Amino acid sequence: MFTTRPTLQGTHGMASSTHWLASGTAMAVLEDGGNAFDAAVAAGFVLQVVEPHLNGPAGEVPIVLAPAGARPLVLCGQGPAPAGASIDHYTGLGLDLVPGTGPLAAAVPGAFDAWMLLLRDHGTKPLADVLSYAVGYAERGHPAVERVGETVATVRDLFETEWPSSAEVYLPGGRPPRPGALLRNPALAATWRRLLGEAAAAGPDRASVIDAARRIWREGFVAEELAAFAARPATDSSGERHAGVLTGQDLASFTASYEEPATYDWNGWTVCKAGPWSQGPAFLQQLALLPDGLGGADGPAGGSPEYVHTLTEGTKLAMADREAWYGDAADVPLDDLLSAGYNTARRSLVGGSASYELRPGSPGGRAPRLCRHALTRTADAPTTAGAGEPTVSGDGTTRGDTCHLDIVDRHGNMVAATPSGGWLHSNPVVPALGFPLGTRLQMAWLEPGLPNSLTPGRRPRTTLTPSLALRGGEPVLAFGTPGGDQQDQWSLHFFLAAALRDPVRGGLDLQGAIDAPGWHTESFPGSFYPRAWHPGSLTVESRMGEAAITELRRRGHDVTVGPAWSEGRLSAVARDPETGVLAAAANPRGMQGYAVGR
Repeated sequence: MFTTRPTLQGTHGMASSTHWLASGTAMAVLEDGGNAFDAAVAAGFVLQVVEPHLNGPAGEVPIVLAPAGARPLVLCGQGPAPAGASIDHYTGLGLDLVPGTGPLAAAVPGAFDAWMLLLRDHGTKPLADVLSYAVGYAERGHPAVERVGETVATVRDLFETEWPSSAEVYLPGGRPPRPGALLRNPALAATWRRLLGEAAAAGPDRASVIDAARRIWREGFVAEELAAFAARPATDSSGERHAGVLTGQDLASFTASYEEPATYDWNGWTVCKAGPWSQGPAFLQQLALLPDGLGGADGPAGGSPEYVHTLTEGTKLAMADREAWYGDAADVPLDDLLSAGYNTARRSLVGGSASYELRPGSPGGRAPRLCRHALTRTADAPTTAGAGEPTVSGDGTTRGDTCHLDIVDRHGNMVAATPSGGWLHSNPVVPALGFPLGTRLQMAWLEPGLPNSLTPGRRPRTTLTPSLALRGGEPVLAFGTPGGDQQDQWSLHFFLAAALRDPVRGGLDLQGAIDAPGWHTESFPGSFYPRAWHPGSLTVESRMGEAAITELRRRGHDVTVGPAWSEGRLSAVARDPETGVLAAAANPRGMQGYAVGR
């Protein structure tokens, strides 16, 4: 089968990510004797510099990791709502949704502490070594990709009139960065240099330096600047100026944490995901809903109408359950949601026609509860400048969103991470630090009594959802994609294609699975402001073919035909436990993601 690139194979190490400079950084760390976790941290900080429209230091990151010879773990870098983030506070300001931008939408930043824990507990390199790559790109500059300038152009007026500290960094010479022009962030480089200098005073012990850096972030100059800036009113997507509620005490109280992954066994595979504070279990529910004998010769390879219809209708059911049951503000009946009896009953709801209804189930006999916005069908709302995460529009055009990286090393260590938040268009840049706060609170509802109600000290439900899959108890595959609510649709399509296709050169056809024509539905409430949903929608790549598109329309799907290469930004790495052969592949869409290895 033709693919845009080969599936890479080797034995030393493999890295794949949404930006070639991050992938190259990860490989440089592996070549320098570091392991997969050292490489992931170095690449994660580089992504903050080279994809500032997609993530930043004050964002969040869920990480799924499998240390060689040990059980897989989830490292949660999703910070909670601040202590002052009560529903009453927001509704008292006249709001019915958390704004998509501005200080009010800022959760406690979680990414930094998660990266530090990963490095301290599982890496081998000193902090200064792994941060040196990001410091270099921030200080000396990196060639800006097209989408950085495109994103800045959409918020130029906001930067010039309301967010001057952002204009100083991202409007060099008074205009958006030109593709290929060197983009520098000296304030960010200075932040990391100061942090490294202060942390080094903790002594020569590697772990002590990392823990000192964590304290400086939570309680030192970084925390002081973030808390002070959060208290300043700024214009947000509500059209008003609001101050945030994030305080120094919120920052000091947070630490990233390890937890057991949510898992599901399917066809000899065990898939590991973050828990229901993410959308990860929706991937597992979609697996559980699959009928026996799914696929066939034309399933994942050709995108047959029956295959696309079946997966799309399963997605709608899983996402309806996500809306009714997922969140960190209440117990989630995950065992019941993944049980055989529940999914047998749910599978019977998939008929020959497209559903336009939001149909959550009743796991264990519990009655589902949906918020008011989920019960209201909202017309397609265009993505406005600075509002929420610009993921994929109705016509399939990718505007940018999030990052992803996957790494495996010769020892068998494997990691998948999806960093996001703290985008350049989420909040004004903190001048003394060189980066803005995030906006993840926009995912919580301002209605009490729901699993995803805004609740102080609880995590807003995130869309971020890296994946790791095992066979016979051995880690084999790490993968993921940006894309907001589309992440666990595109990831599922990739996984099934990789699992059901014939192997290439004795291994998984990673590149073929990534290159296959893609699709997604938005037939459920969106996670980002203004929380629209589009019943019956199905966006497909034009490569799916006219005959398949006609048949999907005949089945009642409201089909939008997007560009030929517009769905997903997947990356993946793999390891054959029997031979030790490593593999990697990356998405050609957007001409930015790359895999490297040897």
